[in-house]
This record gives sequence, C-alpha cells and structure tokens, in this order.
Amino acid sequence: MPFSHQVPSSNNLLDDLFVAVSATCVTGLSTVDTPNYWSPFGLFIIMVLIQIGGLGVMTLATAIGASLLQNLSLNTKLKTSAEVRGNGIFNIRAAVFGIIKTSLLFELAGAIILTARFMIRYHYDPLRALWHGVFHSVSSFNNAGFALYSDNLMGFHDDPFILIPLSLLTIIGGLGFPVLVQLRKYWRIPRRWSMGVKLVLVGTAVLLPLGTLAIAGMEWNNPHTLGAMDPATKILNSFAQSAATRTSGFNNIDMAHLHPATLMIIDVLMYIGGGPAGTAGGIKITTFAVLFFIALTEIRGEGAVNVFGKRLDRGVHREAITLVLLSVALIFCSTFVLMVLTNFTTDQVIFEVVSAFATVGLSTGITAALPEAAKIALIILMILGRVGPITVAAALAHRRKPVLYELPKERPIIG
Repeated sequence: MPFSHQVPSSNNLLDDLFVAVSATCVTGLSTVDTPNYWSPFGLFIIMVLIQIGGLGVMTLATAIGASLLQNLSLNTKLKTSAEVRGNGIFNIRAAVFGIIKTSLLFELAGAIILTARFMIRYHYDPLRALWHGVFHSVSSFNNAGFALYSDNLMGFHDDPFILIPLSLLTIIGGLGFPVLVQLRKYWRIPRRWSMGVKLVLVGTAVLLPLGTLAIAGMEWNNPHTLGAMDPATKILNSFAQSAATRTSGFNNIDMAHLHPATLMIIDVLMYIGGGPAGTAGGIKITTFAVLFFIALTEIRGEGAVNVFGKRLDRGVHREAITLVLLSVALIFCSTFVLMVLTNFTTDQVIFEVVSAFATVGLSTGITAALPEAAKIALIILMILGRVGPITVAAALAHRRKPVLYELPKERPIIG
C-alpha cells in the first residue's frame, strides 16, 4: 500500500514482495534501504511479519483457534505438532501457548534493556527509544536481522550494551523451543535432557567460540572490518558477528570487505544454523551433529551410532542424509541460476544464496543490485529454506510405512 512507503510513488511491487517474504521467513535480506524506504506503518508490518514467521504460521493459527474454539481439529494438531517438533498431539495447546509466552517474555526483557540504552546513551526521546527497542528485540529473538539503520548495527560496533543483548536474544531464539522448555523444567538435572537438547547445547557451545576465533583471526588486521578497533572491541564484534551468523543476519562489521576465507567460514556457519523448532534457519545443529556422529562411527568401525550414552534411531540417519543432500542440491542449483543471471563473483553469489536458504540475511551488498529474475529466485529460495527443512523432516518422520519384506543385500564400492 502507498502509505507503507515514505515516498508512495517510489514503491516497487517486486521489492515489496521480496521484503515481505524475507520478513515472514525471518531472513533479513532486503532490496531496499529499510529505514529510508518504509514508513512507520510499513516498518510495523515488517515487525508483525517477523513475529508471525518466528512463531510459525501453524503455531499462531493453533493459538487463535484454541482461543476461539473449545476443540482443535485432529488435522490442525498434527500439523502443529510437526511444526513445533512435538512428540504427540495431546498437549499441543499447552505447548503452543508455552512457546508464545516464552517468546514474548524474552522479547520484553530485550526491549526493556535496549530502550533504556537508547535513552541513556543516545538520548532518544522515550517513544523513539521504545520503538527501536521493541523492533530490534523482536528482530533479534526471531533471528530476522532487520534493523532500523542503513548500516544495520555497524554504528554500534563499540557499544556492548547493544551488541551483547542482541547477541543473547539471537542465541536464545536460535536454540529452539524444545531446548528452552527442557531447560526450564530440568536445568539442574542434565541427565534428564534429551539427546536433541544436548546436541544443540554442545553444538552451540562449540560453534560460537569457533566462529568468534575464526572471524577474529581472519579479520584482526583488516582495516575495513576489525583492523581499526582496539583488542576488546575486536573480540566483542567477532563474538556478535559469530552469534548473528547463526542465523539472525545482523551485521556489525562490513560484509563487503571481508576476506574471502572469512566469507567461506560464515557460509558454513550459516548453512549449519541453529536448533530445530525455533527461530533459526539452516539445516540445524542436530542434523549436522547426527552426520558427524555417523561419520565418526564409520571411521571407528562400530555398528550402532551412539550419542551421549544412547543409540541413535536408524531412521534419523536417513532423515539427516536426505535433508543435507536436498539442501546441497538446492544451493547448487540456485548458485548456478544467479551466476547465469548476474556478473558478481562466485564468493558473493554463494554467500547470498546460502544466506537466503539458511534464512540468515547477511549480504555482501549485492541484493539491491540483482536483476528481477534473480530476486524472484531468492524469494523462492527463502521460502524453500524456511519451510523446506521442516516439511521434509516432518514428512520423513510421520509417513513411515512398515516394510513386510527385505530384498537381497549387496554392497557397491564406495570411494
């Protein structure tokens, strides 16, 4: 609508569609300058779409249905259970409202901290500070990466009271709601944690510092990124960028001037993503960890795949391998399409494609310069990246058919 734009006559339908998809898929990629293109109403719509996308369409629909109806249909319960990775359908109403309460609680806490900081340090008036606090809190917890500044968060590179709260909200939102629920119930009893929760927590604890060290090591003397900062600020920005890479998409350093090796590291982190059934994207930490333990088991010559004292269900092997192969094929095809349609370097195109698929939103600055066909390709990729892994995993998990016979076994040569 014209009143969603600061200059009503300047709106472009494809750009509007691109940003709407990016917000709903909690990606963060944008073909326009967010603070200068959208009116306050347009920015509010983006924030609402981010919240809907972060919670999940079926989760929100179930909450509305539960509020209006006494009983939910079996079909609705099954779809919502698949979206939130529930083990059953009997407590789906409680699970959905628990997710909504958890989201709003963390977003409220983040909004209070950020609002206070904007007022105290930057002397925003109360209404502006509140708006900026709420918007960035919602954007970070839902791993969206939209910011109300043309340079995203680069203007706050020396402010830990902005970067750290946003990083923590990103990490917490990226853990996934199943992890948050179990931590709330059994945070003092790690032995009660499920295998999935342990994989997410251990994976996060490993990837965050590795990403921080990799970014700091590669960019420490780069005058266009970390080079001009003091050591403490370099570490702060490396940590914040590592957290945002999986998968909020905020950037507090200039992505366009990163070393090619740093771009490759970020590609890997974006592709892995965060925890399942949360606001993060990517193939998820659990999928990556499952493949790691499968490979480790084969290297050791063992039979069953054992993780944290439990045997991994063999059906999960096939789910993880299928999801990874499909995602790699999708990224390869999308990269090929964009390389045909544009003249950007391979590094830039792969970075853009992985960012769109993993719903991260980081960019080297080429998004606005893409031709219309390439923008449409990224729109499709963002949608597939957001709903594709959920759909594939749910279909594989809930549509298993019992096999009453087995065919003769044979081993082809591998490698």
